[in-house]
Amino acid sequence: MSIDDAQPAEWDNLHRSNSLGKSYSKMINTAMGGNQDDYEAWVMNRDDPVNHPPHYNKGGIECIDAIKAMLSADEFVGYLRGNSLKYRWRMRYKSNPIQDMEKAQWYEKKLMQFWLENQDDLG
Repeated sequence: MSIDDAQPAEWDNLHRSNSLGKSYSKMINTAMGGNQDDYEAWVMNRDDPVNHPPHYNKGGIECIDAIKAMLSADEFVGYLRGNSLKYRWRMRYKSNPIQDMEKAQWYEKKLMQFWLENQDDLG
């Protein structure tokens, strides 16, 4: 496993338990001009419904990873494209359109990463 394989939850754990993470959060907090205690509480307790929604990580595997495993490369590209479109399509009708735009971007970033890693296998 390389550093590139680390999942968001692993980075959060490192940030929470590592003195480097605390130094980094203090540096960012100082740059932001906020209260260090408030910032650390936010980091420890934040809910990230865009990048790591807890309801998609049940049973020890991310839902997106299970979907990727069951689909061909071309099918997975279609899945990612469709989800991006879905969030952009309905964002105007939701209570939090910015969050839906962020979710669309998440799928687009995932698509770009997947495409770059698998372009030889894609038709």
